Amino acid sequence: MPVTALLLRVAVLAVAAAAPGAARAYDYPTSERVVYVEACMRDHPGGHYEMLNKCSCVLDTIAQSLPYDDYVEMSTAANATSIGGERGAYIRDVPMLQDQIRRYKALQAQAQKSCFLQ
Repeated sequence: MPVTALLLRVAVLAVAAAAPGAARAYDYPTSERVVYVEACMRDHPGGHYEMLNKCSCVLDTIAQSLPYDDYVEMSTAANATSIGGERGAYIRDVPMLQDQIRRYKALQAQAQKSCFLQ
C-alpha cells in the first residue's frame, strides 16, 4: 500500500475517532434551531453572516449541556414570564419554575459570552 494511501486512511480514522466527542452534544430538531437563531438575530441586530454564526454558536453551546426536553421546558418557562395577568402568575409564582428560569438564563448568558454575543 502506498504511503499516501496509508496516511489518508490514518487521517480518516483520526477524524472518525474525534467525531464521538461532537456526538456527545444533545441533538435538537432543525426547526427548533432555526426558530432560536431567527429570534436571536432579531434581538441582536448586526451583520447577517456574523449574527447567524454567533446565534448558532449560542444554541450549539446550550445543546452541549442541556437535553432537548429540558431546553424546551426551561426556555418555554423563561419566555412565559412575560405573560401578564393570572396566566403569567402561574409561571411567576412557582418556585421550581423560577429555579429553571434562572438556570436557563445563566446557561444562555454563559453561551452568549463564549460566542462573543453581548
